[in-house]
Amino acid sequence: MSKFKNKKQGDLPAISTASLPDIVFMLLFFFMVATVMRDSSLMIENILPSADQVEKLEKDRTMFIYAGKPSEQFKKFGNEARIQINDAFVNVSDIQPAVYAARAELLEELQSRFVVALKVDKDTNAGIVSDIKQELREANALKVMYITNAKVEQ
Repeated sequence: MSKFKNKKQGDLPAISTASLPDIVFMLLFFFMVATVMRDSSLMIENILPSADQVEKLEKDRTMFIYAGKPSEQFKKFGNEARIQINDAFVNVSDIQPAVYAARAELLEELQSRFVVALKVDKDTNAGIVSDIKQELREANALKVMYITNAKVEQ
């Protein structure tokens, strides 16, 4: 009889967990960089109309203006159509300063190609859209795009 036992020939060595924290932090960093955060949360109902010809929009030089009735959680603001820029309801008179501020945030070479995108609920009155467009004209924001859904073929 021997004092020492011989190891089995087929045993695998234990897995080293020394590099596990490095891998976890690398994955965490990757997902933090690759994740796109929402620009603003909608405070209005926004059911977009459909269109036949839809074009992809570059978001690097675009300001979004939303118009529609307040959603269920914001009914305390009333039932009439409201204008939303970023995360706040604004009046028609607040559109020009918001346009000037958004244009000033852009790089100088993109300021001449500044576009205002309107996301208007399909049940919103045309009067509020007309007021928005008038304020955009006065702010010299003449490139306006209407955001729609692609028309579904039936």
